Amino acid sequence: MRRALILLALLSGPAAADTGPLRTLMLGRYDCERPAAPGSQVFEHDHGASFAVTNASRYRAADGTVGTYLMTGGTVTMTSGPLAGARFVRVRPAFLRRIEPDGVPGPLRCVLSRSSDKH
Repeated sequence: MRRALILLALLSGPAAADTGPLRTLMLGRYDCERPAAPGSQVFEHDHGASFAVTNASRYRAADGTVGTYLMTGGTVTMTSGPLAGARFVRVRPAFLRRIEPDGVPGPLRCVLSRSSDKH
């Protein structure tokens, strides 16, 4: 009975929109940026939104604090820590786009840093 209640609670939340298999992100630093101006091709780094995936389902925010995430199908939900509640859609394995409160991917994008390949 308790398992059924937990499952029902999980399925009724915002993560219910993507119920694919559990996955993990590639390890490394995800640098986040947004357009400098509406419609601009120039992007500005957003230090506060950037994070590093340190292992399976854990991340470290730019300020050094840690949290966890859950990836189901192509949706990543930050479940604890400083980015708790933020949701992303995985566009490609090393490219995420933040999901806005209205459920639509917004202008903030996070890309796995090439320098992460050296670690």
